[in-house]
Amino acid sequence: MTGTQTSTVENPTEGPYWDPFDESLKNDPHPIWRRLREEAPVYHNERYGFYALSRYEDVERAHREPKRYSSAHATVLEMMTDDAQREGMMIFLDPPEHTVLRRLVSKAFTPRRVASLEDEIRSLCATLLDPFSGSSGFDYVQDFGAKLPAYVIAALLGVPPSDRETVRHHIDQMFHIEPEVGMVNEVSAGGTGWVAQYLDQLLDERRITPRDDMLSDLVQAEFTDQTGVTRRLTPRESTEFGLLIISAGTETVARLLGWAGLLLADHPDQRAELVGDASLIPNAIEELLRYESPSPVQARWLTEEVELHGTVIPVDSKVLLLTGSAGRDGRVYPDADRFDILRDRTVHVAFGYGIHFCLGAALARMEGRLALEETLKRFQEWTVDKDLAVPLHTSTVRGYKELPILL
Repeated sequence: MTGTQTSTVENPTEGPYWDPFDESLKNDPHPIWRRLREEAPVYHNERYGFYALSRYEDVERAHREPKRYSSAHATVLEMMTDDAQREGMMIFLDPPEHTVLRRLVSKAFTPRRVASLEDEIRSLCATLLDPFSGSSGFDYVQDFGAKLPAYVIAALLGVPPSDRETVRHHIDQMFHIEPEVGMVNEVSAGGTGWVAQYLDQLLDERRITPRDDMLSDLVQAEFTDQTGVTRRLTPRESTEFGLLIISAGTETVARLLGWAGLLLADHPDQRAELVGDASLIPNAIEELLRYESPSPVQARWLTEEVELHGTVIPVDSKVLLLTGSAGRDGRVYPDADRFDILRDRTVHVAFGYGIHFCLGAALARMEGRLALEETLKRFQEWTVDKDLAVPLHTSTVRGYKELPILL
């Protein structure tokens, strides 16, 4: 290819500038993402050394081309390294290592096991929400939205009920952020270390006394690895699987439910429709995921030169896929900035596509559906105390840490 063009100038007076760590954008990054889609669909940030794709078509295509857009250098900007990983968390691997491990964990994350949790999840929703019936309000995230997925994933893995709140606290620490360095900090490392050590202990117990849970499935499963050797997961691999499942399954659903609490308060007419017809809730979940993606940014490493929209992205570039921007692309969604639970087209990239499509998507959708069903049975109206709401913003996750609602 020839004729490489220079990227959009980063001076805010001359072109759009987007900083994934900018705290001022945590409440509403959509205006700058809109500018990127229109003015700089291949955006280059010289300060942090990355390119960004913001249009739906480009983000979707990148997800479908994992060989070109590699995950093996990490998928969080501040964690990216020059060297490709050949072992570690599944989401940070490419085939063939990724293929083998995904096939294995898929056996533990079966539709049967997920479906078997429905009654337990509904009961848990009731247990968490009932104490607030007749009250003046509560924190929809801290008292409900964050606890529900943490307890569900803990139950799926086999974490004892008595430990689940402590584990949730340390998972929160894993996502602690600090200016300029994001999630690469002592608090985050400490939380990750604690959860890893805790999982090590549970996995050791399961190797001696298996139970009917996912941790037991992980330590018992045999598979043929990419070298042709039939074996079981190493202790490190087992722990990394547990870390991935417990963190990803907790954080993103908590953000989804926070967005549900906020957006349904902001659109009381649509909330009333859901109260009147619960069959609309699944479509509402898809619209929530499109409109405010809980994980709006994913990082990839370019393994070969790519030309898009007249700009050449060099090999070995860091490329950020702006899922949150793709969901508002007017080329795909008519009136894209309008939240509409009755929207006909709710296909989105919030769960990714292709080989890295979220394994927990079915569980997340079920948790979202049951959470809204049980919420709307008890509370048909609420407002959000936005003065006390606390946004949560990292380079890859966005939502609310605290969302006080008034009943």
